[in-house]
Amino acid sequence: MRDVTYAMSVSLDGYIVGPDGGFDWTVPDEEVFRFWTDETRQLGAHLLGRRLYEAMLYWEAADQDPSLDDAQLEWTALWKSLPKVVFSTTLSAVQGNARLATGSLAEEIERLRAEPGEGDIAIGGATLAAEAAASGLIDEYRAMVYPVLVGGGIPFFPQHERRVDLELVETRTFNSRVVYLRHRVTR
Repeated sequence: MRDVTYAMSVSLDGYIVGPDGGFDWTVPDEEVFRFWTDETRQLGAHLLGRRLYEAMLYWEAADQDPSLDDAQLEWTALWKSLPKVVFSTTLSAVQGNARLATGSLAEEIERLRAEPGEGDIAIGGATLAAEAAASGLIDEYRAMVYPVLVGGGIPFFPQHERRVDLELVETRTFNSRVVYLRHRVTR
């Protein structure tokens, strides 16, 4: 069965964006960017909320940007071909290899798990991840922890009133002092 993963960059104090909505501190260096590209290769689908979908729209046409290097063009090709499901109550259409969700988050995950194919099902965005976590749908948490304290904002970990036991399955420290932590939910 395909795993559902939640992976994002996060500050040491636990936020994916700061109190001002900024996330400029998450710009990856070459080594971290290469790692994210390799992670993207392992995906079979990506579930996004509206805000993250809109933030990622640039990459749908980024291959036309002459300033991109080969690594960025490689990632762009992976992202464009990756099937995406967008959860939104305000959008009426989406672009690229994306479709609007027609069912609940649980129904969409069940549908994707039943489809033939390989690769993890990634969840992007804190609101969507919070819903998935509350329903016990996340199999792995993957945090790229940046050495910065932002003092508030949108938290990486959803706040819910149940305990979730995790098993550390992978760590990596990059030259930039960014630390990758991969935890599997124990069931």
